Amino acid sequence: MLTTDRLLLRRFRADDAPALAAYRSDPDVARYQSWDAPFPLAAAEAFVADLQRRDPRAEGWFQYAMDLDGHLIGDIGVNRHDEGRQAEIGFTLAPRLQGGGYASEAVRRVVGHLLAEEGLHRVHASVDGRNAASSRLLLRLGFRLEGHEIQSYWAKGEWTDDLRYAVLASEWSRSAA
Repeated sequence: MLTTDRLLLRRFRADDAPALAAYRSDPDVARYQSWDAPFPLAAAEAFVADLQRRDPRAEGWFQYAMDLDGHLIGDIGVNRHDEGRQAEIGFTLAPRLQGGGYASEAVRRVVGHLLAEEGLHRVHASVDGRNAASSRLLLRLGFRLEGHEIQSYWAKGEWTDDLRYAVLASEWSRSAA
Protein backbone atom coordinates (compact mmCIF):
# COMPACT_ATOMS: atom_id res chain seq x y z
CA MET A 1 0.00 0.00 0.00
CA LEU A 2 2.83 2.42 0.90
CA THR A 3 6.53 2.01 0.16
CA THR A 4 9.81 3.39 1.47
CA ASP A 5 13.36 2.73 0.29
CA ARG A 6 13.45 -0.54 2.24
CA LEU A 7 9.91 -1.33 3.37
CA LEU A 8 6.46 -2.17 2.10
CA LEU A 9 3.69 -0.99 4.42
CA ARG A 10 0.76 -3.23 3.55
CA ARG A 11 -2.31 -5.02 4.82
CA PHE A 12 -1.76 -7.93 7.16
CA ARG A 13 -2.05 -11.42 5.65
CA ALA A 14 -3.04 -14.63 7.42
CA ASP A 15 0.54 -15.92 7.17
CA ASP A 16 1.77 -12.92 9.22
CA ALA A 17 0.22 -14.26 12.43
CA PRO A 18 3.23 -16.34 13.61
CA ALA A 19 5.68 -13.43 13.17
CA LEU A 20 3.23 -11.03 14.85
CA ALA A 21 2.84 -13.39 17.81
CA ALA A 22 6.62 -13.80 18.04
CA TYR A 23 7.63 -10.15 18.27
CA ARG A 24 4.63 -9.17 20.38
CA SER A 25 5.55 -11.98 22.79
CA ASP A 26 8.92 -10.43 23.56
CA PRO A 27 8.65 -8.93 27.09
CA ASP A 28 10.76 -5.91 26.07
CA VAL A 29 8.40 -5.17 23.16
CA ALA A 30 5.23 -5.68 25.21
CA ARG A 31 6.52 -3.64 28.17
CA TYR A 32 5.16 -0.30 26.94
CA GLN A 33 2.19 -1.65 25.01
CA SER A 34 -1.41 -2.52 25.89
CA TRP A 35 -0.95 -6.29 25.51
CA ASP A 36 0.85 -8.76 27.72
CA ALA A 37 3.58 -11.21 26.75
CA PRO A 38 3.28 -13.86 25.62
CA PHE A 39 0.97 -12.86 22.78
CA PRO A 40 -0.66 -16.19 21.81
CA LEU A 41 -0.77 -17.34 18.20
CA ALA A 42 -4.56 -17.63 18.42
CA ALA A 43 -4.76 -13.96 19.47
CA ALA A 44 -2.49 -12.99 16.56
CA GLU A 45 -4.63 -14.96 14.12
CA ALA A 46 -7.81 -13.26 15.37
CA PHE A 47 -6.13 -9.84 15.25
CA VAL A 48 -4.98 -10.37 11.66
CA ALA A 49 -8.40 -11.66 10.58
CA ASP A 50 -10.04 -8.55 12.03
CA LEU A 51 -7.53 -6.24 10.35
CA GLN A 52 -8.14 -7.81 6.95
CA ARG A 53 -11.73 -6.53 7.09
CA ARG A 54 -10.84 -2.94 8.03
CA ASP A 55 -10.71 0.04 5.70
CA PRO A 56 -7.48 2.05 6.11
CA ARG A 57 -9.36 5.30 5.39
CA ALA A 58 -12.26 4.71 7.79
CA GLU A 59 -12.41 6.11 11.30
CA GLY A 60 -10.96 3.81 13.93
CA TRP A 61 -7.82 1.71 14.08
CA PHE A 62 -6.01 0.24 11.08
CA GLN A 63 -2.63 -1.52 11.33
CA TYR A 64 -0.08 -1.44 8.55
CA ALA A 65 2.21 -4.46 8.40
CA MET A 66 5.88 -3.45 8.09
CA ASP A 67 7.31 -5.79 5.47
CA LEU A 68 11.05 -6.13 4.84
CA ASP A 69 11.88 -8.40 1.90
CA GLY A 70 8.66 -10.38 2.34
CA HIS A 71 8.94 -10.74 6.13
CA LEU A 72 6.79 -9.04 8.78
CA ILE A 73 9.05 -7.00 11.08
CA GLY A 74 6.58 -4.74 12.84
CA ASP A 75 3.38 -2.76 12.57
CA ILE A 76 2.10 0.80 12.61
CA GLY A 77 -1.36 1.57 13.91
CA VAL A 78 -3.38 4.55 12.72
CA ASN A 79 -6.51 5.58 14.61
CA ARG A 80 -8.44 8.09 12.51
CA HIS A 81 -10.90 10.31 14.35
CA ASP A 82 -12.52 13.75 14.29
CA GLU A 83 -14.30 12.85 11.05
CA GLY A 84 -10.98 11.85 9.50
CA ARG A 85 -9.22 15.15 10.19
CA GLN A 86 -6.86 13.79 12.85
CA ALA A 87 -5.17 10.50 13.64
CA GLU A 88 -3.27 8.86 16.45
CA ILE A 89 -0.34 6.60 15.61
CA GLY A 90 1.45 3.80 17.40
CA PHE A 91 4.26 1.54 16.28
CA THR A 92 5.97 -1.72 17.17
CA LEU A 93 9.14 -3.26 15.75
CA ALA A 94 10.67 -6.70 16.20
CA PRO A 95 13.56 -6.38 18.67
CA ARG A 96 16.20 -7.87 16.35
CA LEU A 97 15.73 -4.92 13.97
CA GLN A 98 15.47 -2.07 16.45
CA GLY A 99 18.10 0.61 16.00
CA GLY A 100 18.31 0.15 12.22
CA GLY A 101 16.08 3.08 11.29
CA TYR A 102 13.15 0.91 10.14
CA ALA A 103 10.64 2.35 12.60
CA SER A 104 11.64 5.93 11.72
CA GLU A 105 11.38 5.15 8.02
CA ALA A 106 7.94 3.57 8.39
CA VAL A 107 6.52 6.22 10.73
CA ARG A 108 7.85 9.01 8.47
CA ARG A 109 6.11 7.44 5.47
CA VAL A 110 2.78 6.87 7.21
CA VAL A 111 2.69 10.34 8.78
CA GLY A 112 3.68 11.93 5.46
CA HIS A 113 0.93 9.98 3.75
CA LEU A 114 -1.66 11.10 6.29
CA LEU A 115 -0.66 14.77 6.38
CA ALA A 116 0.72 15.55 2.92
CA GLU A 117 -1.18 13.12 0.71
CA GLU A 118 -4.51 12.67 2.48
CA GLY A 119 -4.72 16.14 3.98
CA LEU A 120 -5.25 15.35 7.66
CA HIS A 121 -4.75 18.33 9.95
CA ARG A 122 -2.85 16.67 12.81
CA VAL A 123 -1.22 13.41 13.86
CA HIS A 124 -0.53 12.64 17.51
CA ALA A 125 0.95 9.86 19.62
CA SER A 126 0.76 8.83 23.26
CA VAL A 127 3.97 7.32 24.66
CA ASP A 128 4.63 5.58 27.96
CA GLY A 129 6.96 7.92 29.84
CA ARG A 130 9.51 5.12 30.28
CA ASN A 131 9.80 4.54 26.52
CA ALA A 132 12.69 6.87 25.70
CA ALA A 133 13.39 5.31 22.28
CA SER A 134 9.89 6.05 20.97
CA SER A 135 10.01 9.58 22.36
CA ARG A 136 13.34 10.22 20.60
CA LEU A 137 11.98 8.83 17.33
CA LEU A 138 8.97 11.16 17.37
CA LEU A 139 11.09 14.21 18.20
CA ARG A 140 13.52 13.36 15.37
CA LEU A 141 10.60 13.25 12.94
CA GLY A 142 9.38 16.72 13.89
CA PHE A 143 6.75 15.94 16.51
CA ARG A 144 6.62 18.21 19.52
CA LEU A 145 5.94 17.25 23.11
CA GLU A 146 2.53 18.75 23.90
CA GLY A 147 1.93 17.26 27.30
CA HIS A 148 3.41 15.25 30.13
CA GLU A 149 0.82 13.68 32.38
CA ILE A 150 2.48 12.52 35.61
CA GLN A 151 1.54 9.02 36.78
CA SER A 152 -1.67 9.31 34.80
CA TYR A 153 -2.37 5.66 34.09
CA TRP A 154 -1.91 2.24 35.61
CA ALA A 155 0.15 -0.01 33.35
CA LYS A 156 1.31 -3.51 34.18
CA GLY A 157 1.38 -3.07 37.91
CA GLU A 158 2.63 0.49 38.23
CA TRP A 159 1.65 4.10 37.70
CA THR A 160 3.36 5.60 34.69
CA ASP A 161 3.56 8.92 32.90
CA ASP A 162 1.90 9.60 29.55
CA LEU A 163 3.79 11.74 27.07
CA ARG A 164 1.71 13.36 24.33
CA TYR A 165 3.35 14.24 21.00
CA ALA A 166 1.84 15.83 17.89
CA VAL A 167 2.64 17.41 14.56
CA LEU A 168 0.41 19.59 12.37
CA ALA A 169 0.26 19.32 8.58
CA SER A 170 1.65 22.86 8.31
CA GLU A 171 4.63 21.87 10.47
CA TRP A 172 5.22 18.61 8.60
CA SER A 173 5.48 20.38 5.26
CA ARG A 174 8.30 22.51 6.67
CA SER A 175 10.11 19.63 8.39
CA ALA A 176 12.55 17.09 6.97
CA ALA A 177 9.64 14.79 6.14
